[in-house]
Amino acid sequence: MNTAPDPADVVVVGGGIGGLSTAYALATAGHSVRVLERAPEFAEVGAGLQMAPNATRILREWGLLDEVLEAGVTPRRLLFRDALDGGELTHLDLDDEFVRRYGGPYVVIHRSDLLAILVRACERAGVALVPNCQVRDVVTGPDGATVHSNLGDYQGALVVGADGLRSTLRAKLSDDEPICSGYVAYRGAFPIADLDMDAGGLQDVVCYVGPGCHLVRYPLRRGEMLNTVAVFKSPAYERGEEDWGGPEELETAFAGACEDVRKALAALWRDRRWPMYDRLPIPTWTADRFALTGDAAHPMLQYLAQGACQAMEDAHCLATQLGDAGEPDWAAATKRYEAERTERTARVQSTARVWGDIWHVDGIGRLLRNELFRQRDPRDYTYVDWLYGQ
Repeated sequence: MNTAPDPADVVVVGGGIGGLSTAYALATAGHSVRVLERAPEFAEVGAGLQMAPNATRILREWGLLDEVLEAGVTPRRLLFRDALDGGELTHLDLDDEFVRRYGGPYVVIHRSDLLAILVRACERAGVALVPNCQVRDVVTGPDGATVHSNLGDYQGALVVGADGLRSTLRAKLSDDEPICSGYVAYRGAFPIADLDMDAGGLQDVVCYVGPGCHLVRYPLRRGEMLNTVAVFKSPAYERGEEDWGGPEELETAFAGACEDVRKALAALWRDRRWPMYDRLPIPTWTADRFALTGDAAHPMLQYLAQGACQAMEDAHCLATQLGDAGEPDWAAATKRYEAERTERTARVQSTARVWGDIWHVDGIGRLLRNELFRQRDPRDYTYVDWLYGQ
């Protein structure tokens, strides 16, 4: 006969980057934490991600930055080029001045490497990691919460929903649904030795922006791997077709791009694709002994490369508001967390949408954008201070 596990201070539903960041932050503050993950193992799919200083400052505070730096790459610049003619538009130096200004480096890392670092960190901190756990419901009240799952019931003083873009737990607070942008992403991550290219030039995060499409490339794993992401707007989606965003649309979308971009398409997986969704901001993330975090709270389009960064900010904020282990006022702490985080993440969500529109303009809009980008002083931090400096 199975016996019920001991109650935890916090039960986290979802073992992705956001869920494990939350678990680690709370465990190192002295809380007992259990993470429930529906997959058979704690692993991440996809390829690379970008960690800006607003996240790497937190990783340093958590004592994890050295591991991240060892597994990743600190690029030289964020470089924007026009996808049609390949010309440079503007760049942001990620040098010592940048690090001093924002208190942390800019790092690119494979998602699976970051997740592995967080798993090891959680294990060291005593977090209970439970795979193969399908959460069916969460029942909350003023004195605690119960998670019902296929493995039984789990009790906690607080339950944190970290179950991603398609969160089922979000329905406890909002009846909204994910919103499809009509864009789809293809990704690829390959050893540079397997690609027909010169590895010497891979020092930057390079983004080629074009009409209805863009392509991003940067190195991973100490420069041994190349990460490529190609994104485009699907005509089939606009026509209302069920099967949209296929490889033939990928080729058509980039047919007019410069040679470097067209050659880069060879470094993509063609057997999988990622339709791009977000949701509108919501003002309420908490109720009784329940709180949302990460993509469950604020899913965003990827144009600012802030999904994982904002999830780490959530984790840091929640741990700060709860304070050290003891007998926190759980409801008051989660309301403070909600009040601190909702306005900032709503701004990131909305700005990501606008940034995507700017990247994808055509005609006169493209000419104006390119001219404005070229006129920008590379040391002008106006448009990133609010994002990286907080």
